[in-house]
Amino acid sequence: MARQAGFFDADERLRVLSAAGDSLERLKAAVDFELFRCDLEAALGRADGSRGGRPAYDAVLMFRILVLQTLYTLSDEQAEYQLRDRLSFMRFAGLALHDAVPDAKTIGLYREQLTRTGALAQLFERFDRVLHERGYLAMGGQIVDATVIEARRPRLTRDEKQTLRDGVTPVGWSKARGRQIDRDGRWTIKRGKKTPPPEGAQRQAAIQIAVPVFGYKNHIGIDHAHGFIRRFVVSHAARHVGSQLGAVLDADNTASDVWTDTAYRSKANLALIGRRGLVAQFQRAKPRGRPMPSHIGRGNATRARVRSRVEHVFAAEKRHMALVVRTIGLQRATAKIALADLAYNMRRLVWIDGRPAPA
Repeated sequence: MARQAGFFDADERLRVLSAAGDSLERLKAAVDFELFRCDLEAALGRADGSRGGRPAYDAVLMFRILVLQTLYTLSDEQAEYQLRDRLSFMRFAGLALHDAVPDAKTIGLYREQLTRTGALAQLFERFDRVLHERGYLAMGGQIVDATVIEARRPRLTRDEKQTLRDGVTPVGWSKARGRQIDRDGRWTIKRGKKTPPPEGAQRQAAIQIAVPVFGYKNHIGIDHAHGFIRRFVVSHAARHVGSQLGAVLDADNTASDVWTDTAYRSKANLALIGRRGLVAQFQRAKPRGRPMPSHIGRGNATRARVRSRVEHVFAAEKRHMALVVRTIGLQRATAKIALADLAYNMRRLVWIDGRPAPA
């Protein structure tokens, strides 16, 4: 005979989840989401409710749901379902079993409001100030790099592409069809190398593979000491990374070193680094038609050990969060990537706070 549900059954389930190590509980304890309330309410511009109608969902509760979506790659429909299904998600969002759960449309409208006002970039800056207040200053120099975030590829004929380049809507297109084409994203070539042969096999020259990718670029700067993203800029994928160096340099970093790869080395960027009183730790390219000098190779290896830390950020966003852009337009892509950068910093804070203190 089935046991009748007790009043404290849900509390017992949550206790078991906590004992097993609920990562969302640790995140909620590490980040005070109430610090975002003023920025959220200012961006939403909600009425005071004097005219009646159903009360709006709490702004901070809805923001926690956006963070859940980002961490677990959830659509609006899946976010609604998981909030109804998972006790750990309910606890993180601040919902009880008897509370109403926001539906998919409400979640989408909330995110769209924050996107239109540019509030997500402001929330990122707010959290950076929180990190400073908690003692996590930008220290040890900064590492700058960019990565391509793939977006939905447009399926166009050559004639349609040329017509759009001319600023004209192709003949026969409906308004709905025109709205489904991303005109802000760009194609670029992503270069890689074929998997090296197994050990003991005959060595051959590395085969370069060029893969066309459509989407946007996430340009970031992290601090060397803690690994938090301090600055970010979003552009279309064809934008040269070196052109965004000035936008992602952090003037608050207590050290002067700036690590980047060879794509950032230019006279303009070296002059920019000099004007700001910084030290350029840029990788050097191999001389054309000549072998790499040994002293340059050793210097590159030394700098690469530091610069590789920024790749951990991109790996976390692309593998753990499965970061891609499924929306249309630069504004929404910026909001999506801003949320991913913010969620990464939150998760990074949990990890740093949880490290054992040095002996």
